[in-house]
Amino acid sequence: MKITIACVGKIKEKFYRDAIAEYEKRLSRYCKLEIVEVADEKTPDNASVLVESQIKEKEAERILSRLDKSLKEGAFVCALAIDGKQLDSVELSEKIERLGTSGTSHIIFLIGGSLGMADLLLQKADMKLSFSKMTFPHQLMRVILLEQIYRSYRIMNGEPYHK
Repeated sequence: MKITIACVGKIKEKFYRDAIAEYEKRLSRYCKLEIVEVADEKTPDNASVLVESQIKEKEAERILSRLDKSLKEGAFVCALAIDGKQLDSVELSEKIERLGTSGTSHIIFLIGGSLGMADLLLQKADMKLSFSKMTFPHQLMRVILLEQIYRSYRIMNGEPYHK
């Protein structure tokens, strides 16, 4: 299985980069992991709703241009969105396993920027997934997502994991 995490913005904080590197290493025995980062747009102070929408659209277009081939090849797209479906760890594991056994060889997880995700991107998603009704920094969300994907593979393989 190939897992792609497509996200807006670079990780600046070393502690996040270290955590991401650790999960990349752990996941290497279970799947082919790819992280696609696109540049984020600077948001001016007191930006209007229109300007914020334009920023999200630019970020979405960057992501889509990087994923165009995978989308055409039928990858399953899961957008992280606050209004998405909430799953527990076992349910996420079962979802990933079901996708694999039904012939899906590529899952793309989308993480928007600090303003969220453009509708254009959400419309491409086969599923919207929410980790909480709370808002998290997109840098931290990348770490949380990687941990849950790792936990999913541990569950699938009957290996111990912390509850």
